[in-house]
Amino acid sequence: MEVTIDQNSGYCFGVEFAIQMAEDEMAEGGSLYCLGDIVHNSMEVKRLNEKGLKIIDRTDLQNIKDSKVLIRAHGEPPETYKTAIENNIELVDASCPVVLKLQNRVKVAYDKMNRADGQIVIYGKTGHAEVIGLTGQTMDEAIVVMEDEDLNKIDFSRPVTLFSQTTKSTKGFYRIRDMIEARIKEAKGELEEVDFNANDSICRQVSNREPQLQRFANQNDVIVFVSGKKSSNGKALYGVCKQENPRSYFVENENEVDESWFKKEDKVGICGATSTPMWLMKNVAEFIEELDSNLALA
Repeated sequence: MEVTIDQNSGYCFGVEFAIQMAEDEMAEGGSLYCLGDIVHNSMEVKRLNEKGLKIIDRTDLQNIKDSKVLIRAHGEPPETYKTAIENNIELVDASCPVVLKLQNRVKVAYDKMNRADGQIVIYGKTGHAEVIGLTGQTMDEAIVVMEDEDLNKIDFSRPVTLFSQTTKSTKGFYRIRDMIEARIKEAKGELEEVDFNANDSICRQVSNREPQLQRFANQNDVIVFVSGKKSSNGKALYGVCKQENPRSYFVENENEVDESWFKKEDKVGICGATSTPMWLMKNVAEFIEELDSNLALA
């Protein structure tokens, strides 16, 4: 078999920056806490935990004092910074610049919508770390939508400003946008002006991976997509692969690879999410190459 790793896969800038900051801080000694998993990949979380990175949640944060806490790339709501001041916590802020810019845009839009009796709507996953940070800019008043039925939470007779979680599917965002626009026109009538502002706030480093993965999936007989099961971006990008190539398989690590997926003459492509470390994709590639050497594949 010919096994190829997609060189466009792996960490986006924000995740790479956060992990580098964590490693730099730990290299200086002393304990370092991280508010939530630094990346949605259990293998990488385990590796960093063994180096001394301790994962905490928001409840833990309330009880920690005089310590150092890393804010991961997903960003945090204003209340986290308030707690840090009250508890004399030194924050190592590794929030992705793209996320910070979006938080500011949401805050500005929220203030404007408040004056116009409007609504902020965020296309994203309820409870996702980035979405918590975004809704925090709106006093948790933003409406989070992802499924069609979530649209019933919107009052279509009032102004709507739509944003997206930065790691969501571009196709999914524009589908939701069109559905909201249609519902507003239905509620207000075709002749009345529609007060709807849709902002495609998906990270371009993320969205550009969709066409790249489409090409990669078509260039190979089998796709092995490596990602943590918690990764929203991983689920979305795996869906892109699966749509292009039915012989696409999702694994968290090499232990989940099944030899029955392969034939001796196959071209095998290894790819992953923006939260997938390159070392993990290499482990999977080496495991498949070993399968090819040691087993009599059909």
